[in-house]
Amino acid sequence: MSAPDFAGHVPGSSSYRRLIAGLFFAGVATFAQLYSLQAVLPEVSTDLGVPPATAALTVSAATLGIATAVVPWSMVADRIGRIPAMAIGIISATALGLAAPFSGGIEMLLALRLAEGLALGAVPAVALAYLSEEVHIRYVAAAAGSYTAGTTVGGLSGRLIAGPLGEAFDWRLGAGLVTVLCAIAAAGFLWLAPRARRFIPGRHRADAGPGMLTRLARALRAPQLLALYGQGFLLMGAFVAVYNYLGFHLIGPPFLLPVWLVTLLFLAYLAGTVSSPWAGSLASRFGRRRVLLTAIGVFGAGAALMLVPQPIVILAGLVIFTGGFFGAHAISSSWAPVLADADSRAQAPSLYYFAYYAGSSLFGWALGIVFGTVGWNWFLLTVLAMAGLAVVIAMTVLRPAARTGGRP
Repeated sequence: MSAPDFAGHVPGSSSYRRLIAGLFFAGVATFAQLYSLQAVLPEVSTDLGVPPATAALTVSAATLGIATAVVPWSMVADRIGRIPAMAIGIISATALGLAAPFSGGIEMLLALRLAEGLALGAVPAVALAYLSEEVHIRYVAAAAGSYTAGTTVGGLSGRLIAGPLGEAFDWRLGAGLVTVLCAIAAAGFLWLAPRARRFIPGRHRADAGPGMLTRLARALRAPQLLALYGQGFLLMGAFVAVYNYLGFHLIGPPFLLPVWLVTLLFLAYLAGTVSSPWAGSLASRFGRRRVLLTAIGVFGAGAALMLVPQPIVILAGLVIFTGGFFGAHAISSSWAPVLADADSRAQAPSLYYFAYYAGSSLFGWALGIVFGTVGWNWFLLTVLAMAGLAVVIAMTVLRPAARTGGRP
């Protein structure tokens, strides 16, 4: 039963800590297995006899699955509840993740990764709606930043486990052990996440057909929401592409770095662990739009530094680039459910994540063709152009937000 007089969990309460910790574990369980193969793409390419862009499809297939599934998962969550929907998705994805390393060829691996992404879509589709409903509105941006920090830890841990094991033994062993970690994190999520108090599952059941379409239409009509979807599409596409192909760039001439050392570059993800909650806190003080534009500027500055052909400068650029991306993502993703009306609160973040993972799938593959055809510098110039377009969209469509309010 809902509690209409419940204003939401607030920092300092045990329920708030449980919610943040539960979603942190959900982020680890989702993003560790989603991106673990990114750390072993050179090994996958060699083992399966495919070019880099084809190997990168193992990441794009999973993110395509998420992009396809986020809207249906938001509808499922409206009917059965936020926590049950996320639980079903994480458990199913873990089972598929355990099967993927046994693939005999690229076709089977891509099919399993696509299915894994379809299951994983439950978490990004629902987590922010659950958070925005259950946390006091004043603290939603900061709480979303903490959730995003969990996703960075998941992405980092998956890469750091799979990468060294993939080089020392086999990429299949590394990917399998990451999935075991995800199963443990999923159990932590199921144990900690508090039940929903401000949402009644099935409240739209009476108008399940037209009602769902209406809620989607509302989330697609608002120009500000469309601008946020554009941020996710462009910035995530550029971000994943850089992480997909940076390893190929550094293990080749003139650098010829060992794979184990290149894997350590994923420690740059820790910049996102710091910048995500920081951006959320700054947004409460200075407004979301201002912090978003600043984060995109940091993102672009990091990409520009990676044009310098020195490994230490590339590393510095990667850290800055990563921090900027996760700061921008924390703002955009948490802004979507706040801008949406009450009936489409689950659909708005789902559509944001549809655009986010569609960008990952498209540019994570297509920019590999740019990299393979005209080289690293033109690849990064394309990334910078995408960041510039994101700035133009944000400046022209998103109005400044109030310091503590949600509307732009």
